Amino acid sequence: MAKLERTAKGCVSITVDKERLRLGWRFQGKRFYLYLGLPDTQINRKVAEAKAAQIELDIKAGHFDRTLKTYRPDNSTESSLTAIALFEKFIQHKAKTVAPNTLDKYRALLSSLKEHFGQKHGVQLSEREVEKFTAWYQSQSLSKTVIKERLGLLKACWQWGIKKGLLEENPWEEMPNLVKVPPKQMPKPFTREEIERIIEAFRCDRYYRCYADFVEFRFGTGCRTGELIGLQWKHVSDDCSTVWIGESLVKGNRKATKTNRARTISLPAKLQTMLWDRKELADSPDSLIFTGPKGAPIQENNFARRAWRKILERLDIDYRKPYYTRHTLVSHALDMGMNPVEVAHLTGHDVQTLYENYAGVVSSRPRLPEL
Repeated sequence: MAKLERTAKGCVSITVDKERLRLGWRFQGKRFYLYLGLPDTQINRKVAEAKAAQIELDIKAGHFDRTLKTYRPDNSTESSLTAIALFEKFIQHKAKTVAPNTLDKYRALLSSLKEHFGQKHGVQLSEREVEKFTAWYQSQSLSKTVIKERLGLLKACWQWGIKKGLLEENPWEEMPNLVKVPPKQMPKPFTREEIERIIEAFRCDRYYRCYADFVEFRFGTGCRTGELIGLQWKHVSDDCSTVWIGESLVKGNRKATKTNRARTISLPAKLQTMLWDRKELADSPDSLIFTGPKGAPIQENNFARRAWRKILERLDIDYRKPYYTRHTLVSHALDMGMNPVEVAHLTGHDVQTLYENYAGVVSSRPRLPEL
């Protein structure tokens, strides 16, 4: 976006967004935008400057129209999108990049918008109205974490609407910050003894032994579930010493990793040998490395509900979701003194997320001095 020079100094800036002129300014701590819908020409710049001067004069005189209706040019039509229609468009936009299970969150929020706002126009939502929605939403049977996340989606939706020229302001800007999420204790990582017992139990089980290598590999690499389920032989080096992690398989859909970043992991000898022994079973480079009992892709929910839960109950080990194998690897790696940057590279995290969500019980965390 290019910023244009003004002939007179003022608080209103003129920019070009998608080859159309746009005004922007801050008033009483709030950011305003006015999309003129005019192409960037010398004549239209004069129109934009005149409109900016009018806004500045009204601000100084105390007659500023916060609805912006006074300042919209005749060729600019106010968005007739309802809040519902706007969010539906946003879902269609996000469907190109997010996972199907993530879209379920968007659809759940859409149902709440329909219940609360009805046919209210997206551009007509004031800060007071979104505050009322936030209060109503917090009265629902949802956790603070979910509420904060969903309000963040609304903030992102309206911001997207501004970029598309559908809206001029974002009343959701501060709403996520109003929801205070209480701190929660991190889940306890599996101990080394528990890891050995779990892997051995899978290897000795009559029904679930087909998952033994899958379980050992997820403990040993800390990969995300979809990354493991979607791993193919073409992702493994010829000698099985390294594996490329750049795709994920979620509900039958293959896509990029959660962070959209690929990484290559150097495997320890034990996992290298395990893959080498399994390699003779591969039909083609596109074959999955780990599969369910009948050779189909592993269904994570079935695996967690049946095999994983039953093995842990049999061993009398406190239940933790299979995903905590990832948390466990990070915790033990940090506990051993590994560089957090290296651990983040191996697991595909950024360093801050790694410490905040996966550090667990590690001896390398800061300690209070003895006074």
